[in-house]
Amino acid sequence: MAESAGLRFRYVVEHRDLDGRLTWRDEFENLVTTAGKNLLGNVMFGATSKSAAWYLGLKGTGTAAVGDAMASHAGWSEVTGYSESARQTLTLASFSSGTANNSGSPAVFTINASVTVAGVFLVDNSTKGGATGTLYSVGDFAGGSVSLSSGTITVNAFALSF
Repeated sequence: MAESAGLRFRYVVEHRDLDGRLTWRDEFENLVTTAGKNLLGNVMFGATSKSAAWYLGLKGTGTAAVGDAMASHAGWSEVTGYSESARQTLTLASFSSGTANNSGSPAVFTINASVTVAGVFLVDNSTKGGATGTLYSVGDFAGGSVSLSSGTITVNAFALSF
């Protein structure tokens, strides 16, 4: 019997209006980029140091591809119409039974502009709108993009080994 191992994410994203009412919820899995796979392998079995921290960002409309990198993702752009000055930190609990999550510290984005959000991405650089760092994964909402002008988006991330 053969086993395989890797790490992917399942995201649960919610939007609440200014009164705190839930307006929509979506759940989806991500695409792990080639750069993300290479980093994971090199940290585990090569001579690469692990990234100090990981950050969640909001993805605009367009198609993600396995070859995407922060410096080059021509199919989509980052959504930056939120109040926070940086991408939001991913704080995962310790892994147990092959999974971990950030439910104790979900990422929250306060929308402050008219935006269309289509998904979420994970990168090891906090610079809002920046083009550096390793893009580990990116995924689109299962229900399609959402146009917003206010409220909050909360992202719960579930790391799943396979």
